[in-house]
Amino acid sequence: QVQLVESGGGLVQAGGSLRLSCAASRRTLSSYGMGWFRQAPGKEREFVAAISGSGVSTYYADSVKGRVTISRDNAKNTMYLQMNSLKPEDTAVYYCALDFGVAGSTRAYTYNYWGQGTQVTVSS
Repeated sequence: QVQLVESGGGLVQAGGSLRLSCAASRRTLSSYGMGWFRQAPGKEREFVAAISGSGVSTYYADSVKGRVTISRDNAKNTMYLQMNSLKPEDTAVYYCALDFGVAGSTRAYTYNYWGQGTQVTVSS
């Protein structure tokens, strides 16, 4: 199995920044697409960003495009989500996920492994 562990969440004021990390146990990480999703209280889990195995291709939800950057360092078995200009609407539990497909995907059901989540809270 693949284990994913998120970190970097916390409390930040509106307009601030956070950098989330996702460490994976899989060493051949370049073979797998990865993504970030989030879930706020009372809402469904929604797509945030995705990245292909090589890191060349990236995808963003319209709600975060221009404010977040997804990246990965396969040598360190780690994926990142840099978030800037944070808004209270960004408050949610953020999950990283790994897909057996190499291209990356915006759809949650295509992902095979999920982390436990990290809380991001943005105060107004």
